[in-house]
Amino acid sequence: MTDPALMPDTSFQPYEYVHGDESAGVLLLCDHARNTVPQEYGDLGVPAAQFERHIGYDIGARAVTLELARRLNAPACLSTFSRLLIDPNRGEDDPTLIMRLSDGAVVPGNAKVDQAERQRRIDRFHKPYHGLISGTLDRMMAAAPAPVIISIHSFTPVWRGVPRPWHVTVLWDSDPRAVTPMLDGLRAQSDLIVGDNEPYDGALENDTMYRHATKRGLSQALLEVRQDLIADEAGALEWADRLEPILRNLSQAQDCRQVRHYVSRCDNK
Repeated sequence: MTDPALMPDTSFQPYEYVHGDESAGVLLLCDHARNTVPQEYGDLGVPAAQFERHIGYDIGARAVTLELARRLNAPACLSTFSRLLIDPNRGEDDPTLIMRLSDGAVVPGNAKVDQAERQRRIDRFHKPYHGLISGTLDRMMAAAPAPVIISIHSFTPVWRGVPRPWHVTVLWDSDPRAVTPMLDGLRAQSDLIVGDNEPYDGALENDTMYRHATKRGLSQALLEVRQDLIADEAGALEWADRLEPILRNLSQAQDCRQVRHYVSRCDNK
């Protein structure tokens, strides 16, 4: 008899959807919103404390996303599974889609993932999340001019012993339409150190923004907020205060609401 604990949890929903005005002009995404793993995967052999680190999810990103969605009355799509199970911000063919080692933490539950299990996780978690985004965009583009896509992430204050100076950074590929006003709006806040494509490059083939924004010709920006600044409710609310007027302006900018294709820097790598 099969152990019930090993049976798929059919009640597990791989995404969270926040209903909003589909003509609002902005779609919010949060790829690494939670650190949850369905019961049949247990803890992947990873100590609970590791799931509370950035390797498990983007600390604070969900709270900021939900607050911005509420204030802007904008739709939002959020994942509900830990990136240790499968990373929704990677293409299906990316070698880092399922990590066996993440920032020094071994993930025993991923050590023997074969192609069948890889595909199982793609079908059960990765595809439904991206299907939600695609379907939401289809409806939004049918209802109004094209929306701006804003993806909310967070990053660690220190990486491999090296402090990171930024409070917030903007990642992007080739389309500057939402990025330039985003950077200008953040830099106008004199207490912030703002990074441009730091500490990562925003051009990543088949990641969420490439798949849903770049390929559709939609304006976009991926925000990385330092996780210690949004780790509690007060921090999340402060950053919603900082970001709300910038996003509201973007949602009303005619240039950002047009379909316009830019050649991705990924295509030149």
